[in-house]
Amino acid sequence: MIGFRILKRRRRVDSDLVERFRTLPVANVSDSMSRMTAGGASLRPLHRGGVMAGAALTVKTRPGDNLMIHKALDLAVPGDVVVVDGGGDLTNSLIGELMIAHARRRGIAGIVLHGAVRDSVWIRENDLPIYAAGISHRGPYKDGPGEINVPVSIQGMVIEPGDLVIGDDDGVLCVPFEHAEAIYAAAHKKQAAEEKKMQAINEGRDDRSWVDATLARLGCAIEA
Repeated sequence: MIGFRILKRRRRVDSDLVERFRTLPVANVSDSMSRMTAGGASLRPLHRGGVMAGAALTVKTRPGDNLMIHKALDLAVPGDVVVVDGGGDLTNSLIGELMIAHARRRGIAGIVLHGAVRDSVWIRENDLPIYAAGISHRGPYKDGPGEINVPVSIQGMVIEPGDLVIGDDDGVLCVPFEHAEAIYAAAHKKQAAEEKKMQAINEGRDDRSWVDATLARLGCAIEA
């Protein structure tokens, strides 16, 4: 039934590529995707610290209900990132410390939740990456409906089952399965260029002439 179903995941980004992406800042990967993809500023890291990278196991659930999230945690394999489209509703929390402890026990690499969490102090004291849109002490319902392993969208960022999902202190980004290798190559190249740029800045060799050249090209009036 559409809206209440559990599908099989047909593909999954490989673990070697996941580990390579761990070394790259999310911002550089985002720049390499033309800055056109983001899950929105509301998805903030709530855990103590550390980067996230893993294959997406997706969940679409009715706002305020976490039945399918429970099932997704049981289906996930080590290294998965459970990505939940909860509609962005913050009325009821969808996960808390007990569910997150279960996820950690199963080797899940992180949880991305377009919805609310609770037990926020416990989350802040632990390293399992948790990204969410807010916090609410009000608990969830467990009645469904919902779907697992379907495409979901979080504020315009589309995540398909098996896509690569990465996160750091700047937020969350989905890297599409079919483009992941090419995006890695571009982001790795950008990271190398930024390292050279930082060295030039630290040594006082950074060329800033592009600023005035751009202003002149755009016709900016500058008083002498």
